Amino acid sequence: MIINFNQIQYNNVRSLKGPATQTVNQLTFNSNLAGPDSVFFAIKGENHDGHMYIEDAIQKGAIAIFAENEDVVQTLAHAYPFCTFLLVDDVRKSMAYFSKQYYDSPDEKIKTVGVTGTNGKTTVAAYVRSLLSLLGMSSGSIGTTGIWSSTKRIPYKKSTPTTPEALDLHRIFKDLYDLGDQAVAMEVSSIALDQKRVEGIEFDVAIHTNISPEHLEYHHTFENYRMCKEKLFQQAKNAVINVDDEMGRKLVNTYKHRKVTYSLDANAEADLIATNLQYAGNGTSFKLHSHGEIHDVFVPVFGDYNVANVLSAIGTSLLLGYTMPFIIKSLTKLESPEGRFQVIDGPSRETIILDYAHTPVALTRLVDEVKKMEHNRLIVMVAGIGIRDFEKMPKMAKAIEGRADEIIVTVDHPGFHEPSIIVDKVMSGFANPDAPHIHRTNTRREGVLKSLHLGGEHDIILLTSGCINGAQIVKGTEIPHSDEDIIQMYYHLSS
Repeated sequence: MIINFNQIQYNNVRSLKGPATQTVNQLTFNSNLAGPDSVFFAIKGENHDGHMYIEDAIQKGAIAIFAENEDVVQTLAHAYPFCTFLLVDDVRKSMAYFSKQYYDSPDEKIKTVGVTGTNGKTTVAAYVRSLLSLLGMSSGSIGTTGIWSSTKRIPYKKSTPTTPEALDLHRIFKDLYDLGDQAVAMEVSSIALDQKRVEGIEFDVAIHTNISPEHLEYHHTFENYRMCKEKLFQQAKNAVINVDDEMGRKLVNTYKHRKVTYSLDANAEADLIATNLQYAGNGTSFKLHSHGEIHDVFVPVFGDYNVANVLSAIGTSLLLGYTMPFIIKSLTKLESPEGRFQVIDGPSRETIILDYAHTPVALTRLVDEVKKMEHNRLIVMVAGIGIRDFEKMPKMAKAIEGRADEIIVTVDHPGFHEPSIIVDKVMSGFANPDAPHIHRTNTRREGVLKSLHLGGEHDIILLTSGCINGAQIVKGTEIPHSDEDIIQMYYHLSS
């Protein structure tokens, strides 16, 4: 593609040095991935400054550079006159707008649904994808469990665990559009909003699920965290808001466009209210109150919080033009995401549940729901996540102490930390860490195996925390990992 850099739509360019026009075949912010005729964005990350890798990108074939450091641009423009150098105020912002233009604004060709919240983003994105596809609006999804079209998982090497960087995001939008999808539901994290990964996108619907302290290792204060999440609603045409949440109640008053509110409180002032929740072996029935009407609903999901997540998907469908009777009929076939209340039956009539709840609030809600199920003993594995806020780790212990017959403490994504230090941090939250029913392991694999070993007939084995993307992040390297594979191997060898 021939690009005239004087004609890029978002112009925060302070100066342009070198050729104004180049043939561009690739966009990247990773110098290792730069190739012939590529554009390199020198973004400043948490651990690395892209300006240090500009020459490496040029050696690999980059022919245009976006950068913020004027001294670096001056020096390199003289050394590489064949290369275009664009000095900008904000490389991340430039990357977002340039990527959108490069891929021909694919976000404007499909319906975009952005989901934010501390808990529930993955599940809500999956429910929206499933429900819209059932209604006839073929939809993909983007988030923790990967990239999905309406029909299959798409293999992508994601740039981040949750919300991809802008240049990846617009490429995914284009691929979904080319596959025939009409919509996409995506998780939008607070960090993604702060880092302008979704800059320039006008979402058709923004969803707020809930908020509790999270990512404070990045945001430092809860107020900063909340303010980042609010940014999503500043670039959305419509909103779906949970009013059982403090931030949701504030959003209702500040968001001025069309919105649908939802609640599990029979006395709430909300557009969608679920009451009389009844659980069966294959799902949940409830009464749906909406604008003076009451509807009988069945969905193949479990847990009060998942019924709330279903309400957000219903609200999204209403805002996109679907009628309530059609929505309710389609809900009976709703599909859940991998690793969210995923039930596996063991050979000795034990029940293994995978649910990667990784915050104290999510863990508490999950255990509340699991304890409603018939069982002998409850065995729960919790983990400290080495790439997240260390101060959250002891809170995970406090959330589970006294609520399970056996507790296994382990590690998710140790990152550059020693696993034993992470386990120690979790253990510090127990009032009695030396209790005989509390066990420590230094890898997630060991934790899963210990949990299975402790389980027996009619026990529930609950494996929680943030194992994502089929890998464990250890010292910057992704080590393949699958709880399901470990479970299958264990029972195969034990049989």
